[in-house]
Amino acid sequence: MQKIKLLSFIAVCMFSFTIAQNKNNIVFYSENGEKFWVVLNGIKQNGTAETNVKVTDLNQPTYKAKVIFEDKTLMDVDQNIYFVTQDGSGSQANATEFTYAVTKNKKGEYKIKGRSMAPIASLPPPPPEQKVIVYTTTPPAEVITTTTSTTTTNTGDNVNVGMGMPGLNMNVNINTGMGTGVQQTTTQTTTTTSGSSSSSGYSSNTNVSNNNNNSGYAEEKIVYLPGYNGPIGCARPMTGKDFEGVKSSISSKSFDDTKLTMAKQVIGANCLLSTQVKEIMLLFSFEGTRLDLAKFSYDKTYDQGNYYKLNDAFTFESSISELNDYINGKK
Repeated sequence: MQKIKLLSFIAVCMFSFTIAQNKNNIVFYSENGEKFWVVLNGIKQNGTAETNVKVTDLNQPTYKAKVIFEDKTLMDVDQNIYFVTQDGSGSQANATEFTYAVTKNKKGEYKIKGRSMAPIASLPPPPPEQKVIVYTTTPPAEVITTTTSTTTTNTGDNVNVGMGMPGLNMNVNINTGMGTGVQQTTTQTTTTTSGSSSSSGYSSNTNVSNNNNNSGYAEEKIVYLPGYNGPIGCARPMTGKDFEGVKSSISSKSFDDTKLTMAKQVIGANCLLSTQVKEIMLLFSFEGTRLDLAKFSYDKTYDQGNYYKLNDAFTFESSISELNDYINGKK
């Protein structure tokens, strides 16, 4: 049985290595013109909503894709994307561009459906309406809305002028529109922006509302993972810049025992995102070491509700089951 598991593990590694030799592209376009954002492995790729998005330089065999519509009344679409050839062999001689349509089925539900695949070398230049993005692990900054309204009220004076001449009396009423009249102008501007500074899914949103009135008012709120409403295991996750430094230090060590010791020191003293925990796990080759780290890191993870994402780092179902049992035992 152990021999079979070992052979399966080697086969998976060989498959991933074969695919990783090529940097593929993926294109998403909406058939009905809906604007959307593309999220790959939990990281938003385009800063503004588009109808046609190409993401390049993808070197993994599979990605977790999400389409988030600009129209908030439409449900997000989730789907796993696999970069394999049409015969299903998993062998790609050339880098390939895969095209998917964001379309609505007969039930009115939105789906991501594969439309075509072609060698990148044979493709023409992208059309001008297509947004082309090199795959990034740092979500882009974006401006969501900006609105300005101005109201002006101008009330003039009525001036009575009396003129008299022999045999003639005259009263003239003049509305000046100026002078001692009252002029009131009120301007209100509301701007909402969001940005992020992470190479591993970390994101901090800032919402600012300014009213230019007599009192003046400004409010700022930081959100570390936009859209996440699940359980929180620690206060503030490590920034992307700090995490990249730590990850580089761990990677530089020659022996797994030294890497593991350093990894536990970092995790024990900090708060991480689930995506950051997964990246550290993937620095280790052995399944048992990855499982050990996943258990150790749970209490030091900000978005514990996203811990299921760590399952992709395991080769065997038994490891996933053991981690789930461990987490359930802590509830």
